[in-house]
Amino acid sequence: MVNTDITRRGFLATVSASAVVLPTIVPSSVFGADAPSDRIGMAQIGCGGRGRAVSGGFARQKDVQYLAVCDPFKSRRDGMAAKFNKQYGGGDTVKAYADFREVLKRDDIDAVAICTQDHWHVPLAIAASKAGKDMYVEKPLGVSMEWAKVLRKSIKRYGNVFQYGTQQRSARQFRLACELVRNGYLGEIKTIDAWCPDIASQVPNSGKAWGQGDGPSYGKIIKADPPADLNYDLWIGPAPMKPYTPDRCRNWGTYHVYDYALGFIAGWGAHPLDIAQWGMNADNTSPVTYEGKGSLPTRGLYDTIDSWDVYCTYACGVKMRFMGHRVAKPVVMKYHKRWCAHGTTFHGTKGWVSVDRGGIFASDPKLLKVKIKPNEINLITSRGQDRNFLDSVKSRKPAINPVESAIRSDTISHISDILIRTGRPMKWDPKKEDFIGDAEATKLMTRPLRAPWKL
Repeated sequence: MVNTDITRRGFLATVSASAVVLPTIVPSSVFGADAPSDRIGMAQIGCGGRGRAVSGGFARQKDVQYLAVCDPFKSRRDGMAAKFNKQYGGGDTVKAYADFREVLKRDDIDAVAICTQDHWHVPLAIAASKAGKDMYVEKPLGVSMEWAKVLRKSIKRYGNVFQYGTQQRSARQFRLACELVRNGYLGEIKTIDAWCPDIASQVPNSGKAWGQGDGPSYGKIIKADPPADLNYDLWIGPAPMKPYTPDRCRNWGTYHVYDYALGFIAGWGAHPLDIAQWGMNADNTSPVTYEGKGSLPTRGLYDTIDSWDVYCTYACGVKMRFMGHRVAKPVVMKYHKRWCAHGTTFHGTKGWVSVDRGGIFASDPKLLKVKIKPNEINLITSRGQDRNFLDSVKSRKPAINPVESAIRSDTISHISDILIRTGRPMKWDPKKEDFIGDAEATKLMTRPLRAPWKL
C-alpha cells in the first residue's frame, strides 16, 4: 500500500512548523533520493480517455502521489478518484473537483497533468504557472499562438517545469533518426516529409463506428440538454457559448470543432512536426515560407481542416511537405515499402531515414546500425515522457519537450491552418513571431476569451 501520510509539500509544512530557521520557500532541488519525502504531489485536470492514459503512466511511478483529479464531468472525476483511492489502499486521499481553481489553491500539489480539450490547455497552464505548479500539457498547445506566448512569459517569470505531451521524443527510434540527421549521416538534408491522419482517415462514411447510427459522419448538429453530470458552462470555459449537442463534447467534437481545436492538422500534426523540428535542431525557430492547399468539411458539426498539403521552407533552404494521411500515402509509398498513417522522413544527399511509431526505416539498412559516438551529437535519452517530466521536476532542468519546442512546432500547424482558410501563401518572421506584410493573418493568431475568463 502506498503511504499517503506525507508528500513533498506536506513534508515542508511539517518541518517549517517545528524549525523556524527553515526558509519560507525551499527550492525543489533540495529533494533527493534520500530526502524524507521524495514523492511528487500530482493533480490530474481532464479525466477523459487521454487523461486516463496519462494519469495511469504517472500513477505507476513510485515517486508520485495523486492528490486531486478534476473534470466538469462528475462521473469521470469521481471514477478516477475512486480508482486512485483503491490503488492507494482505500480512503479518500484523492479528492475530486469540478473547478480547477480549487485544485490550484492546494499547497500540497507540486505538478499538474493537463489533458482537457485543446482550447483549455493554455489557460489552464497559465493558471498553474501563476500558482507555482509544474505542468505536463497534452498536445497541441491550443487555439491561439498569442495565448501560448503569454504562457511562455509566465513560465519564464515563475520558473515552472513544462513538459509537452509529444511522447515520440522519448522513443528510441525517433531519437536515432534525429541523431543520424544531426550528425550528417544522411549528408545535407534537402527535404522532409511529415504526415499524420486527417479527419476522413478517422471518420467513416457512416457514423455507425462512432455510435451515431446512420447520422452524418461529420457530427450531428441536433440540439439537446447537457447530461446531468456535466457542468457545460465550465466545459465551454473561454470558448464561445454554443448550444449543447452530444457530438460536441465527445472525443471527435473536441478534436474537430474549431471553437475548441484546430483539428488533426495540429492535434496529430504536433507529433511528426515535433520530430522534424528536433531533427533540424529548430526548437527555437520555424519555417519562414508556407504555401499549399486544403479543404474544409461541407456538412455536419465538425469544421476544422479536413485534408491538407502544405509546403514549408526553413531559412536554411530545407523544404518540408506537411500532409494529411490521404495526400501523403501516394507520396510516401514511392520510396517506402511500408505504409503508416503518420511519420517523418528526412531526405538527404546520402539517403533517407523515415520514422514512425512502428519503427525506423532507411534507404540503406546500414544506416540503422550506426552507433552514435560519444564525441558526436547525442540527444537526450528519456525513459518516457512522464518519467522525464518527473526527473525535471526534481532536478529543475528543462524537460525533453520544453515550452519553446511546443510553441515553435505548433506555429507550423497554426500557419498551415491560416494559409488554407485565407487561400494565400504566408511569409513568417521567426524572430518577431509574426507574419510579414499580412495584418489579417496576424489577427487570426489569437482569439478572444469569453467573459469572465482571462489569461
